Amino acid sequence: MLHALEIITIVVTGLMVGVEFAVAFVLNPIFNALPGDSGQLGRAHGGRMLGAVMPFWYIGSLVLSALWAIAGWHHRGAGLVVIAAALLILSVIMSLLLLVPINNRSKTWTPENRPEDWKQQANRWDRYHYLRVAVIIAAFALLAAALA
Repeated sequence: MLHALEIITIVVTGLMVGVEFAVAFVLNPIFNALPGDSGQLGRAHGGRMLGAVMPFWYIGSLVLSALWAIAGWHHRGAGLVVIAAALLILSVIMSLLLLVPINNRSKTWTPENRPEDWKQQANRWDRYHYLRVAVIIAAFALLAAALA
């Protein structure tokens, strides 16, 4: 049972990391290179779509990691799982305090109603997101190392 939990945790967390990595290093650079208002519209749509899914993914990864830490407390690698769970907690806190407020505004923007500083807000979101991606990559790496 523990082995199945370990695999499910790694797969769920790894997929989340992959999506967030793609947003940071593939999708947003593509959106930023699009002409006219297309990039801003794409980011707003992505904010609505992923904003609806990612809270469950982040919390799900955290819950699975916590369950793994509890179930595998006396097994090799438990300390790494605990640290990974702590990093996932940090990523949720970062999301709630730094990224979600910007996302909640930007997902409603259109070329007609966006604020003058929309590009600065998008750039701030990107910087916070890069940091969050680094945190969740570290958590994922620790989970993978706990199996090794």
